[in-house]
Amino acid sequence: MSRPSLNCLRQSVAPYHRVWGVVFMLFLASAVVAADGLREVKERGVLRHLGIPYANFVTGAGDGMDVELMRAFARHLGVRYEYVQSDWADIIGDLTGRAVKSKGDDFTVVGKVPVRGDVIANGMAVIPWRTKVVSFAEPTFPTQVWLVSRADLPVSPIAPGPILEQDIRATKALMPKRTLLGMANTCLDPDLYDIKATGAKVLLFKGTLNELAPAVINGESELTLLDVPDALVALQKWPGEIKVIGPVSERQDMAPAFRPGDNDLRDAFNNFLAQLKASGEFRRIALAYYPFVVDYFPDYLPESPAAIAD
Repeated sequence: MSRPSLNCLRQSVAPYHRVWGVVFMLFLASAVVAADGLREVKERGVLRHLGIPYANFVTGAGDGMDVELMRAFARHLGVRYEYVQSDWADIIGDLTGRAVKSKGDDFTVVGKVPVRGDVIANGMAVIPWRTKVVSFAEPTFPTQVWLVSRADLPVSPIAPGPILEQDIRATKALMPKRTLLGMANTCLDPDLYDIKATGAKVLLFKGTLNELAPAVINGESELTLLDVPDALVALQKWPGEIKVIGPVSERQDMAPAFRPGDNDLRDAFNNFLAQLKASGEFRRIALAYYPFVVDYFPDYLPESPAAIAD
């Protein structure tokens, strides 16, 4: 192709790039403008809690750690609580009005969808790509991604050392040629931890996060990724049937997620959470659903001033 033709092509394509760039920015702006903030929630008289049955955050039976937190937050705001069930593929779109797909530490917008809720709270991990599409509140739970296997798999758990990075390398060294279950678009997405580079045979699970541990117990895979809360529940539910091999990630946090632009609602929750911690009520709620979490994260629930005074 001659240079004049190539220049013409560039000139004709460039305006379309600019137009689509403007359209995309307007799309993002409209999503923020349309967000329901604190004023809208109070005018509506309802706090819509988006959740997914997962571990002990949302049990599916009408309770769970995050269900209790959001019910209490709604009472604090003087509005009615409403639970809105979603799933991992749709939940960010249900909050922001933008359907997104993760790609490593980034994301792409794949469409516009109706807004169905005001806050996501179901043990959502704060990972890089999510911080670009939602506004996280203060953390409510510590987590980490672990490698887990059936108890009888001939692989021994690593011996933990003082340097986490070395523990992660030692864990990954046990993966080559073994099948490993992960789940796309979640904190258990193998792409987030460069699992394919280990030589593991990565399988993307099509069920729910709650079904990963049973899938390994039933022999669908030799290994799986589980985060701390799900692993703690699985260890209690199926004692002696699974084991933790070692860590795959740095320590992470879980937190409620609000729409970008809903800073007033997010800040109201943060202030409420601080009061809940100071009273000792947050500690009670957390230990009611995760009694063994302090065995793994002893700094997670320091005694509240109220508890110390008692």
